[in-house]
Amino acid sequence: MPNNFSTQPSLSTQTSSSLFTLTVSPAKVIRGSGVLQAAAAEIACLGSRPLIVAGEYTLTISQQNLQPVLERQQLQTVQASYGADCCEASLKSLKKTAKEHKADVIIGVGGGKALDTAKLVAQQLQLPVVTIPTSGATCAAWSALSNVYSEDGAFLYDVGLSRCPDLLILDYELIKTAPQRTLVAGIGDAIAKWYEASVSSGHLQDTLIIAAVQQARVLRDILLQKSAVALKEPGSEVWQEVVDATVLLAGVVGGLGGAQCRTVAAHAVHNGLTHISGHGSIHGEKVAFGILVQLRLEEMLQGNQLAASARQQLLKFYTEIGLPQKLSDLGLGNITLSELQTAAEIALIPNSDIHRLPFKVALEQLMAAMVSTTAPIDSRDSRDTTNRVSPKGMSDEVL
Repeated sequence: MPNNFSTQPSLSTQTSSSLFTLTVSPAKVIRGSGVLQAAAAEIACLGSRPLIVAGEYTLTISQQNLQPVLERQQLQTVQASYGADCCEASLKSLKKTAKEHKADVIIGVGGGKALDTAKLVAQQLQLPVVTIPTSGATCAAWSALSNVYSEDGAFLYDVGLSRCPDLLILDYELIKTAPQRTLVAGIGDAIAKWYEASVSSGHLQDTLIIAAVQQARVLRDILLQKSAVALKEPGSEVWQEVVDATVLLAGVVGGLGGAQCRTVAAHAVHNGLTHISGHGSIHGEKVAFGILVQLRLEEMLQGNQLAASARQQLLKFYTEIGLPQKLSDLGLGNITLSELQTAAEIALIPNSDIHRLPFKVALEQLMAAMVSTTAPIDSRDSRDTTNRVSPKGMSDEVL
């Protein structure tokens, strides 16, 4: 049975406690093509009155694919939409629905926000949770973490959960029905693990963190080598390998390495961008852009030529598979300087993950990096590039 949970919100998963705990993986993972049918018996072991949490679109998928299977197991189900976001209002409404239904298990069906909502509702009600991803967009189906947003899509805080899901069902047939854009975004979100973990944790000697960083490197290599082919061949073996990488292996990195190894500047930039972009782009797209910003900061503030080379390599990779390279690719080509500053300020709040970088970042430096992600490598000492691309002197519109 589930443990007692704590759901006190915090803006970060960082902790000053000397107690080191890890939530490494779901209790059980079932994966394959058409496995939803066989997995129903596993769900029945967790409860008989499921509440299915999904988005408006995935409610239809659930009704067609999941609900009949559960009814054949004589489970009494009810479905509910989480709305536009994993937000306080959605959580309150879903908890009310769960109590009225006397739910004894929560099932999340959909993308990252549906799964984050389901996991958090389950924790707050002390119920087991099943995650069924319908896209390869994030590792939310695996992780012991939920992000909470405003109703307008602005990131507010994350909640570290006391454990990973009780059951993860990865059905490739379901994933294949999702728009290709979602898997592309998942590739962006997953590949960030290497660029963030290597900076925050590459120097650490803890055995499991070493393992997590190395897994992040393997994850990066799989995605760089296989993503382009996978996107051309949906449902193929190489496509399944990339889906496994974005949904499962990306979760392993965060599970083994913990919060220290999970997010740095790329996700902090994502959080800031949600305050000016609303629902205009999806999670992994903003994270992918954030990787370029992080590498640009390493170039500008440390003169790091390896970061410069990595950024150029990623720009070519992004072009090949369709990830955003600059603000305009996120629909933010006409934002004002004030809006850019707002996003940067959010990314730099005191307990932001950006402070896991091994150097301090000033507001103007971050803004400069955000508008120069496609800049060519400069052979001069890149500390001078702060003046060359500083937002001071920019017009009120950021092009």
